[in-house]
Amino acid sequence: MDFKFKNVLVTGAAGFIGFQLSRRLLDDGIRVTGLDNLTPYYDVRLKEDRLNKILSADAFTFTNLDLVDRKALENLFDNNEFDVVVNLAAQAGVRYSLTNPHAYVDSNLVGFVNILECCRHHKVKHLVFASSSSVYGANTNMPFSIHHNVDHPVSLYAATKKANELMAHTYSHLYGLCCTGLRFFTVYGPWGRPDMALFLFTKAILEDKPITVFNHGKMQRDFTYIDDIIEGVVRVMARLPEPNPAWRGDAPDPGTSYAPYKIYNIGNNNPVQLLEFIEEIENALGRKANKEFVELQPGDVVATYADVDDLVQDVGFKPETPLVTGIRRFIEWYQEYYAGR
Repeated sequence: MDFKFKNVLVTGAAGFIGFQLSRRLLDDGIRVTGLDNLTPYYDVRLKEDRLNKILSADAFTFTNLDLVDRKALENLFDNNEFDVVVNLAAQAGVRYSLTNPHAYVDSNLVGFVNILECCRHHKVKHLVFASSSSVYGANTNMPFSIHHNVDHPVSLYAATKKANELMAHTYSHLYGLCCTGLRFFTVYGPWGRPDMALFLFTKAILEDKPITVFNHGKMQRDFTYIDDIIEGVVRVMARLPEPNPAWRGDAPDPGTSYAPYKIYNIGNNNPVQLLEFIEEIENALGRKANKEFVELQPGDVVATYADVDDLVQDVGFKPETPLVTGIRRFIEWYQEYYAGR
């Protein structure tokens, strides 16, 4: 069921996806409250520069707040009437979770239950939250479908995202809270995260430094351009999930429910070999990379590939930005942003 929304809370608003979503919503005439704790997981200046692009908008309000701070979060909800909450705040990164597990428990579990409680008590119409393609874990049945079982994560990060899906379903079941989870597939583009492959490879190649190629390049990723991610999120925000009347407890469908709960993949539906990805970066930069091939890292998966049939069916959208286009747009932004620094 579609509905109109006017007042949105975006958590993680200084992050890559949160910033781009906030900017899009503001362009669409939506009032946005942005929340972020500006954690130094990566360069805080990049987060601040993102925020500076939207802070001047009359319809944007920013609050520096950690989701773990339950009282402060409750006060924020007490003083606003949010139609939709989009939870993009999380401790990201698979490899970081190997050495900093408690950061994931705090942000991704404690912080998320605080969001759920606030949405429940303040009658928020729709909670949209970021999950991840990482939840597919040890699955090898391609393409990954929301209707597949995802009970075998291979990193703590993935486990916390799976936990978010389970927690949200519980609140849908108990309190009728409309919840939609979005499994993002390797998001890239301008203003992207410095810990992601495109950013790392571009920086290293321009600085004549070697790049680390995991699993000897025998990796595939369903790279999804940021504008496609944002279009998918905005369309999903306006569509309240409805109970699936065909759902059966003796043959449960993991992607839907008897409760107002839904999961979607948002991916490009086109897995790309890592070496092909690197080649596109080289072509865009006009330089060759010095590649250092290493083994597969703990927590990594060899391939990701999104089945987006449900997204297409329900909201009429399929990501289609070609990799060559997305990489060139990123590099144009990167060279402009870091010019003279």
